[in-house]
Amino acid sequence: MNIKQTILGLTLAAALVLPASAAGVLDVNGENLWSQSRARLVEGGTTYVSLRAVSNALAPDAAVTWEDGSAWVRGEGLTLSARPGEQWLTVNGRAMYIPYGVLLEEGVTLVPIRVLAAALGGAVDWSEAAGVTLTPGRGRPGPAPYTEEELYWLSRIISAESRGEPLLGKLAVGTVVLNRVASEEFPDTIHDVIFDRKWGIQFEPVANGTVYSEPTQESVLAAKLVLEGARAAGDSLYFLAPELTDNHWTMENRTYVTTIGCHWFYR
Repeated sequence: MNIKQTILGLTLAAALVLPASAAGVLDVNGENLWSQSRARLVEGGTTYVSLRAVSNALAPDAAVTWEDGSAWVRGEGLTLSARPGEQWLTVNGRAMYIPYGVLLEEGVTLVPIRVLAAALGGAVDWSEAAGVTLTPGRGRPGPAPYTEEELYWLSRIISAESRGEPLLGKLAVGTVVLNRVASEEFPDTIHDVIFDRKWGIQFEPVANGTVYSEPTQESVLAAKLVLEGARAAGDSLYFLAPELTDNHWTMENRTYVTTIGCHWFYR
């Protein structure tokens, strides 16, 4: 599978939510854990469940603890953490996006069921007749769906272009790069998109050399999230900071999408 196909698959998977009619049934090995897992639907139809209850079901040999404001799941080949208020969980060095954030209610840490299942190597299915079905797997995730080289370059262009931007702004810059990779109008790899010179240098950090600087920690996080399927700024292919450039070709020739921080995004 090439990078364009991988990006499309991750984007579609990230968009999946469970329908409201699934409420009330969460089958794991024939047992209904809906109430035990504190399962409920939140904004956007996303089903949240107790991290502890579902981790116990999908990784029964792992230990679930609460340390320094985060929930942890540790077992053989598994290290997972989720901090309430953050928009991701980490597992074995990977970072999985949670748009509405990790929740904490009455001492229970809640996360989206699809994200947690993927983090623990399980599978989620739904049918009108059976409701939600969780199938245990290896109890830990598979390898990251990207290479170290892809992470290396994406984190550096995000950092160089949006060092002072919030996480959402960093995700948006990463989204533009991945949208270009997926587009027939641009090269097929992250490296080649960043260093594309078909119509001149595409990114200022390539011209001034800051693309080679060590990325910030949050930029590495943003790159991991985007490579796992997180998206911001829709189908944007271009961005600029109008106050920092005299070249307004994009503003005059492309369709405006949104503004995040100091950047304006266009398709």
